[in-house]
Amino acid sequence: MPHKIILDCDPGHDDAIALMLAHGNPDIELLAVTTVVGNQTLDKVTRNALGVARVAGLHGIPIAAGCPRPLVREVATSPEIHGESGLDGPVLPEPTTALDPRHAVDLIIETVMAHEPQTVTLVPTGGLTNIAMAVRREPRLAERVKEVVLMGGGYHVGNYSAVAEFNIAIDPEAAHIVFNEPWPVVMVGLDLTHQALATPEVVKRIAAVDTTASRFVVELLEFFGTMYRQAQGFDAPPVHDPCAVAYVIDPSIVRTRKAPVNIELAGLLTTGMTVTDFRAPAPPGCHTAVATELDHQRFWDLIVDALARIGDVPL
Repeated sequence: MPHKIILDCDPGHDDAIALMLAHGNPDIELLAVTTVVGNQTLDKVTRNALGVARVAGLHGIPIAAGCPRPLVREVATSPEIHGESGLDGPVLPEPTTALDPRHAVDLIIETVMAHEPQTVTLVPTGGLTNIAMAVRREPRLAERVKEVVLMGGGYHVGNYSAVAEFNIAIDPEAAHIVFNEPWPVVMVGLDLTHQALATPEVVKRIAAVDTTASRFVVELLEFFGTMYRQAQGFDAPPVHDPCAVAYVIDPSIVRTRKAPVNIELAGLLTTGMTVTDFRAPAPPGCHTAVATELDHQRFWDLIVDALARIGDVPL
């Protein structure tokens, strides 16, 4: 049976690819898409999600906007990586799908509660504000959700600061809530996603698919790659968010290790750090795991296959 997921995102170039992977892979049943402030303001990332849905031929799946700011802190966005629109580079078509009138938090709760327990996986690829709000509003989610597979954090590396990753750092209080609920959490962090490089060889493979969606992704990667070279010195851009979706599709593509993880909220230099304890084997009942190694070839095989399955979508 396909894996049922809710994709909570802030498109974002790599979020857009994650959305296409989730839609184009036959082993995923995409139940809903929700948006949250992050790479850009909520209105911009929501507009981007609707535009990407059109490029991907995504119909009949609710898309809802969520929280416009973090729980406690001021809004922080990432124009130095994603541009002023949050999805600079390609021309994004006008959306043809109407936004669901529900708040994303309500859509998450209603969707999970409408399915059998332990059948819905939450896949957040932005800040964790919506997920934290949902489990606070409906505590039964913590025992009803199958697992939370999130893109965020890093046990040895940061990008927002020396030790904190962007998605966690922009709302560390929300992350603290999510990591400390008893549901299973898989942290697909920078240590793993920095292995998911869109090398020139990868871009050539995507271009060879030669469909509406693949051409769009090539344009995404061209802009994304330029910005990453300028901002962080990468020769090829790391494509973070699809790694979380890939793990849900086939966990053998991503090696993980169980370890306690908690969020630093008050450090002068370390706020937003995902503090991961590798000092000993994980204690009994440890509900958190971190991603460590990526099968690069099989990961990109999934993305290329999904883009081919989406095919040519008339715009």
